Amino acid sequence: MGTHDSSARTSSPSRKDAENRPHTRNRVAGVVHDNVRHTTRFTVVGNHLTQHASLSLLAIGLAVYIQSLPAGAPVDIKTLAARFPEGTARIAAGLRELEAHGYLRRTRERTENGQVVTRTVSCNQPGRTGGDRDGDGGSTGTGGAAGRPKAPVRRAQTDPRPPAHRPEAPKRRALPTVPQPAYPAPRLLVTALDVLSGLRREDPRLHLSAIEAEHLAPGVATWLERELTPAEVRHVLTFDLPREPLRRPAALLAHRLNAQLPPLPPFRTPNETPAVRHPLQNCETCDHAYRAPEPGTCGTCTPGADRLDQPIGGARYSRA
Repeated sequence: MGTHDSSARTSSPSRKDAENRPHTRNRVAGVVHDNVRHTTRFTVVGNHLTQHASLSLLAIGLAVYIQSLPAGAPVDIKTLAARFPEGTARIAAGLRELEAHGYLRRTRERTENGQVVTRTVSCNQPGRTGGDRDGDGGSTGTGGAAGRPKAPVRRAQTDPRPPAHRPEAPKRRALPTVPQPAYPAPRLLVTALDVLSGLRREDPRLHLSAIEAEHLAPGVATWLERELTPAEVRHVLTFDLPREPLRRPAALLAHRLNAQLPPLPPFRTPNETPAVRHPLQNCETCDHAYRAPEPGTCGTCTPGADRLDQPIGGARYSRA
């Protein structure tokens, strides 16, 4: 009976065995994270700030709030006191904590008009600046990142080829030339710009920039000078447009202004030179209607004037 029986069952473990070995005990208390990935309206904050061992909870909250603000937002003591229930004294103490640990820099500067203002700079990683991309930056995060290899910093992509071998950026092609009016009256150009600005109501693809409209306006003025109404010009420019997207609508309009330019009015001078169609004016002497660039008197009432007025239908037409 003195031999050891190796097949005998061992005694059950003591109830205090788990207390003697706490590392084998299952933890049932503590925080449980139910996280959802943010896609908009979020701010990246380091654990070296949120779990800082020396900062107060008020200072950590102020730092997180300041880092979430856009550039230029006011962060003075009165503004923060109006935003949060804490008073100015507690907020001032929290800002001093952040300043002491490098999360805030406050300097007093004088503006051009002589006023002294306080400039506040928020640092999300004390000891580092926006141009510093190497090193650990002095951060002491405790969220399990210790010993973990750092993610590579993404640098700006540069073209390794020398400048002589780099492909040049495509140059913007100039618009085709357009006809020029014989007399670019200001009112005529204004009417031409109105015609061009109204084309997008006929077809949304005919949206022109200000530079393109200024380039095309003399061409439209040339059409208006040849006794076409704005509605007729608008109809010609928007009639039977291609169905596919228009890559350069201004170039298409310039081509139509050149290719479909109407002929000059049939009025001729004795030298067979086409007469310029100036606006109608009333003679200040005889009150007859005649065409001229400026108001005044007709050729009949102006002795020695180098004009040939031809009354047609009660109006006189003058040679430029």
